[in-house]
This record gives sequence, structure tokens and C-alpha cells, in this order.
Amino acid sequence: MTEKEFIAMMQDEVLDTDSPIFLDMSLRDIEEWDSLSFVSFIAATRAMGKNITRDMIFPAKTVGDLFDLVK
Repeated sequence: MTEKEFIAMMQDEVLDTDSPIFLDMSLRDIEEWDSLSFVSFIAATRAMGKNITRDMIFPAKTVGDLFDLVK
């Protein structure tokens, strides 16, 4: 998955926002990043064949950290 594809997935499927998302953005600064988007991220990555767990996501601080999990 490319960075562009990942950003599109985050905007459309996970965060459901039109706001720009960048890899260096802190997850704390993204208003839409909440428990629902957390679960949506797991579901989206499972649909891609990745086995991302909540324990893998908890240490993530930026959107780029999440991208590293799916590369």
C-alpha cells in the first residue's frame, strides 16, 4: 500500500473526514481519532489481510506510525 492509498483509506474508511491527513500528524491532534475510528482501523487492516491488534496500535503516536503497521 502506498502512502497516498493509506491516507485515502484513513480519510474515507477510518476517520470519515474530508480534512487533510498527513503522515507526520499526531493522532492526538485529529479530532476524529476516537474509539470508533480505532476499531475501524483494525477492521480496515483486517480487510487488507493484516493482523493488526490493539496492542500494536496503542504505542502509535502519529498517522505515520499507523502506516508503518500496514506496510
